[in-house]
Amino acid sequence: MVATLGFVGLGTMGGRMARRLLDAGHAVVGWNRTPAKAKPLVDRGLRLADSPRAVAEAAEVVFSMVTDPAALRGVALGEDGIVAGLRPGAVYVDMSTVSPAATREVGERVRARGAAMLDAPVSGSISTLEQGQLAIMVGGDPAVLERVRPYLLAIGPTITHVGPLGLAVAMKLAINLGLGIQMVAFSEAVLLAEKAGIAREAAVDALLKSVAASPMLKYRGPFVLKMPEAAWASAQLMEKDLQLALDLGREAGVPLPTTALASALYTATRAAGLAAQDMAAVFDVLARLGGLRESPKA
Repeated sequence: MVATLGFVGLGTMGGRMARRLLDAGHAVVGWNRTPAKAKPLVDRGLRLADSPRAVAEAAEVVFSMVTDPAALRGVALGEDGIVAGLRPGAVYVDMSTVSPAATREVGERVRARGAAMLDAPVSGSISTLEQGQLAIMVGGDPAVLERVRPYLLAIGPTITHVGPLGLAVAMKLAINLGLGIQMVAFSEAVLLAEKAGIAREAAVDALLKSVAASPMLKYRGPFVLKMPEAAWASAQLMEKDLQLALDLGREAGVPLPTTALASALYTATRAAGLAAQDMAAVFDVLARLGGLRESPKA
């Protein structure tokens, strides 16, 4: 099924998703807040539009990948937003990690246009995306999911429908709070071992060979030895995700004490000027508290 698809938000993850759609043979119309960053995709055949609305007007299915609820409202709503350009019967798939409330707010506007919306956040990293191994969670009408399944499969091979619109981002927040907490726990374990006299490299190696090593830690754990040149998922984004999880927990009546502590530590990465670094930068905050050297920079 070759189609004309739209993609709004061509950043670290969104740009790679759009590239996979291009590589699958689809025509892709895109928009990015900073057009120059989309040049590699334009060179591969992407047609750059001058607004999110223009993307939606040109496409049968529109995808978006932006940073937070404010960014979602910014690209989806308003005179030049995605919703204003949706055709009746079109599908809008938002892959951002935002709040369920923001997703449902946009969904109501999409339905008023005679179109359908799915939330489809992903679990994975740059490496899993480039290897074609992303897991995608989807919220919304199952029949609409079947319409866009072939395009989602071009992005990642595992698709799990979790319920009505908004529940996929709720699931993503539940997953991401676990990732943030795991990174804090791993950092504490490495630093404790180092303070006890074990070389940091040996501690990382032992932990990543142990039962404590999750898939995320296996690729992110080595970052405490050498940070990547560009963040795979920044400390600032993790701080945002943990705050969204805390907000959802408050609404649902679920206490999240460990999440609250992890959130404070990621806030400390911002205070330390490390917000743009990979979320593994929380190690540096804990290293400073423990009187140990920070991780080497890229």
